[in-house]
Amino acid sequence: MLQAAATLTLMAVLSLACSACGSLYSEGAQTGAGIAGAAIAAKVTNNAAVATGIGLGAVAAAKAGVQYSERVVHRNTQDSIAKAAGSLDVGGVAPWSITHSFPIEDDEHGRVTVSRTISSGALDCKEIVFSVDRDATKEAAAASAFYVAAVCRDGSAWKWASAEPATDRWGALQ
Repeated sequence: MLQAAATLTLMAVLSLACSACGSLYSEGAQTGAGIAGAAIAAKVTNNAAVATGIGLGAVAAAKAGVQYSERVVHRNTQDSIAKAAGSLDVGGVAPWSITHSFPIEDDEHGRVTVSRTISSGALDCKEIVFSVDRDATKEAAAASAFYVAAVCRDGSAWKWASAEPATDRWGALQ
């Protein structure tokens, strides 16, 4: 039983190497945690209630870990867009891109422009319009999707300032 749990956990970890395998990562981590929790519970207790608690705790911990890693990926993407927009004047256009070191989502790229200055001085904020560009493939032509967000200066860095998730526009990135 413990060997099966280790195998499933290894499969969940290996799924990280697959770009765009977010759902496989999430489900694999939770399934592996459930099996590992059951294996540990079987070694620790014969009490069904305690075993259930251990299993549910392991699944909850795995789910929290998956959600945390997804938030980190989204924050890194948002920071990349904000950094590209920070030095722009109204109407300026710059490219942005992100290469994820933790490949649970595709690497992304696009363009960003500042549509207006929201405030300046003690609180520097800009409204931006950015694209997420899809390159042409054998199956589909190149395409762009456009989104609106706000960025503000935080010390010397520019940070994402839009509420998250405000609406279901670009997954959890906005």
